[in-house]
Formats: sequence, structure tokens, C-alpha cells
Amino acid sequence: MFTQRPLGKLIFEKEGCAQCHTPPLYTNNKLTPAKGFTVPDDHLAKSDILPTGVGTDPQPTMDTRRGTGSYKVPSLRGVWYRGPFEHSGSVATLEDWFDPKRLRDDYEPTGWKGPGVKTRAVPGHKFGHDLSDEDKKALIAFLKTL
Repeated sequence: MFTQRPLGKLIFEKEGCAQCHTPPLYTNNKLTPAKGFTVPDDHLAKSDILPTGVGTDPQPTMDTRRGTGSYKVPSLRGVWYRGPFEHSGSVATLEDWFDPKRLRDDYEPTGWKGPGVKTRAVPGHKFGHDLSDEDKKALIAFLKTL
């Protein structure tokens, strides 16, 4: 019997999301370097590190005691109930995550803003920002099924 795949899953596949968020766990369990961090050559050979980053805010991983210079690709399983998103919880919803306005300095974060902060950019993970509103809704609907 033929079953049609939902539009959101097709968009997930077409956009290449599964390269990092590989089913069935919806993660590849690899590390991605923070902006400004140079991965030592010997680490590339012994660790599962992607050669490029996604522009995530480097501060939490570069300027803290626990800083490693990289982030682990998160699983998307259960992502619908794990918000707020981003390492500091700056983005309240998946809809806000896929809004390209969050990259601008005049963006008002829908989650944590920081002391005395009204507006600031929430950098990182630009994937999905160029989708049509209909495709974003379908992709988000699919993510909410994981």
C-alpha cells in the first residue's frame, strides 16, 4: 500500500537537515566548532567533528570553564517540548527559531534576553530561514512529531 510522506518530512530531507540530524535519533552525535575555534588537526582524526560550524554564539563554549570550543549536534527527538531554544534559552518557540529576524541586532528575544537587554541578535543555525511560510509551518509540524 502506498503511503504519502508528510510535506514537512520531505522538506526536512530536501533541505539536507538529516546530514546533521540523522534519523532515527535525529542527531549525528558529532561536534561542531564554535566561531573562532580552530580544531586541532589531531582532533579531527580521533573525534567525530564536523569541519564547519553553524554560527552558534561562541561565548558559552569559548569563555567559560567548561568551554571546549565546540557544541554537540543536538537530537531533534522531543524538540517540541524542550524549548526555549538556543544555549541560553533566548528563543521561545520553533517558529521564532526559524525567523531570520532573530539574527538582527534589533531582534527582541522571545526567551531569555539578559540583564538590561531589550534587543540583541540570536546568532547561529540559519538553516530553514529561506523557506516559504508554508514550508516552515510544514517543517515545524514535522519536527513536532519527533
